[in-house]
Amino acid sequence: MPPKAKFTKEEIVEAGLSIVREGGIDSLTARTLGDRLGSSARPIFTVFKSMDEVHQAVIGAAREVYDGYIGEGLSETLSFKGVGAAYIRFAIVEPKLFQLLFMSEQEAIPDISGILPLIDENYNKILLSIDKDYGVKGVQAEKLYQHLWIYTHGIASLCATKMCRFTEEEIGGMMTEVCLALLGRQ
Repeated sequence: MPPKAKFTKEEIVEAGLSIVREGGIDSLTARTLGDRLGSSARPIFTVFKSMDEVHQAVIGAAREVYDGYIGEGLSETLSFKGVGAAYIRFAIVEPKLFQLLFMSEQEAIPDISGILPLIDENYNKILLSIDKDYGVKGVQAEKLYQHLWIYTHGIASLCATKMCRFTEEEIGGMMTEVCLALLGRQ
């Protein structure tokens, strides 16, 4: 009979997420997780088979946090702009989670047409928001999303790494300016 788990999966993942929020994914080890839980590392492995499994669960939890931000953005009047602002807000408020999800080296290097569906489960919802907000569909919507993601990702990366600071008004103004310029060319 296997030993009774001292901690639930959710407790372990929440503790792991807390560690990653403070120090990034490299700070999530069996020892730091055990310390955070007030225990040795051993009870972790009654719930998880390996630290890789813990890492994957924590990445899943980080995605859920991110999805909450994107959900808020999609509920705004101009939902496509709301998504861009939410992406940047996520980078500002949760810099280590942003770095984990969007600034980590990929195993295979996708091209621009493949990266967004790969890294963001909200891809189709965001494309629909472009149609709803601007009446742009298909390939043109994909191109607009790609261009603005590159721009927005740059701002978000600057914020997540504390290279630069922007006000909400500056972010909104820059995004509007670039979006209108791109829409004018289509």
